[in-house]
Amino acid sequence: MDEGVDPTHMCQSLVHKVAQSKQLLAVADLGVLELFESWLEELEDEVLGYMTKFPEAGDIAMATELGLSKSGAEFLLTKLRREARL
Repeated sequence: MDEGVDPTHMCQSLVHKVAQSKQLLAVADLGVLELFESWLEELEDEVLGYMTKFPEAGDIAMATELGLSKSGAEFLLTKLRREARL
């Protein structure tokens, strides 16, 4: 069964590739990076909305409802808490 979107893996992969190679930065399409950042912001907004509506919900319930993997949900919750947005 498909676990859903895993933003943790996607973020780690993107950050690793950008950090490892100046060549990649030279040829990277900034539009793709902007789209990724926009997509991540939308996911964060969905998480915030869900957790506002269901504050007692756990990461598994949120992941299931929003179509995220468990690790993706954990990543987003941790990120939002670290940023004091949740």
